[in-house]
Amino acid sequence: MKLSDIKNMRVLFVTTKNLDYIRNTQEISLLKAQGNEVTVIGSERKSYPRRLLKVWGGLIRTRMKDYDAVFVGFAPQLVFPFLAKLGKKTLCIDFFISVYDTLADDRRKIKKGGIFARLAKWLDRKTIHSADIVVCDTNAHGKYFCEEFDFPQERIETLYLEADESIYYPREQVKPPEYSDDFVVLYFGSILPLQGVDVILGAIDRLKDEKNLRFVIVGPIPDGMKKTGEGITEYISWLSQEELAERISQADLCLAGHFDGERGKANRTIAGKTYIYRAMGKRIILGDSDANRELFPDGIYVPRGNSEALAEKILEEKKLYEKNKSDTI
Repeated sequence: MKLSDIKNMRVLFVTTKNLDYIRNTQEISLLKAQGNEVTVIGSERKSYPRRLLKVWGGLIRTRMKDYDAVFVGFAPQLVFPFLAKLGKKTLCIDFFISVYDTLADDRRKIKKGGIFARLAKWLDRKTIHSADIVVCDTNAHGKYFCEEFDFPQERIETLYLEADESIYYPREQVKPPEYSDDFVVLYFGSILPLQGVDVILGAIDRLKDEKNLRFVIVGPIPDGMKKTGEGITEYISWLSQEELAERISQADLCLAGHFDGERGKANRTIAGKTYIYRAMGKRIILGDSDANRELFPDGIYVPRGNSEALAEKILEEKKLYEKNKSDTI
């Protein structure tokens, strides 16, 4: 069975992530486009524990006989105790993350082979095997889930992320006067380990003496790291989506990643910012990974984990920009 087979049904959509999260809106829109009547159990509460309690309460009160299928969005492991309540209903889950992979390899909060790692893997395995259809974000991620949790490939379906094109779209580039003559390189992110921000900062450090070069870094960078590239780097802790889109429009080059060279997830996922940059028509540097090459075979790539290679590629792009600029004068 495939996601496309869920048509003209009464579908219960369950998510513990904030309702305006792009993955939720993408999946709800897809279900509705297939003619389904969709009811959503979710929460607008900012606190994750409070959202989770509201979702659990909604599931306890729900009569499953009113629905033909259930779609559990982000982190279905968090509602695993309620999946048995579904009976024989068609169940689709978005296995966007593995608890085991996130805690043991990505964040490295638990030791591989330890009791907590075994419990996390057990939860992942039980959750994924409860589903009729498993949606993931890349083919590489789906392959990993099949191998790690002994899950049949035919029940895996890839649904790539999308950018919100009502916010992120091509627009006129208008740089601020203070760096209107500079080559502007932008990166934004939540500064997770797999994103490889240390690789980006290493590249900035190598380019700190380069003239007419400006970096804009948006995200919660620790204060101690903000000394990197002083004079050519602007650090911004947070922006609204609309403000972020405006900043991206000012950039000549955007860094997507993932750039970490150690974590397996960096090779299996496409950074969400990549879709945003593409929607805005920007030139992008990507970390060389199986996931990125699924959609962007002709992308601008650098080896993951290599600050020197990233710095060299940024310089190449700057020289190309300067040549094109001189040719138009």
